[in-house]
Amino acid sequence: MKTRSTNELAGVERQAARFQQICELAFEYEGFQQAIQIRPPDISTRGMFINTARPFPEGAVLKVRFRLARSRLVIRTRGEVRYCLPGVGIGVEFIDISLADQLAIESELSSQS
Repeated sequence: MKTRSTNELAGVERQAARFQQICELAFEYEGFQQAIQIRPPDISTRGMFINTARPFPEGAVLKVRFRLARSRLVIRTRGEVRYCLPGVGIGVEFIDISLADQLAIESELSSQS
């Protein structure tokens, strides 16, 4: 039996390739000071899916920091929650990411293919 991906279940079509080889992911909900438990995300040049049981409203802005596994480059950006799957995770689109960081993510994606 074929299993369905999280995005298929959410009715969301991926617009960019994803990979899971990042480390040291941290994020905070702007305006809130609370620890958030997470599991490794899927990432693309446009955003990421973060596995977390904590629900976030669509439109919430998060400060996101992570380290790319191969290059070890630290990426710091802001992202907006585009959808939430309660108990599963959130789809976040990067809204404030430099071109250099986008190219670094693209390079990581290319090395994983």
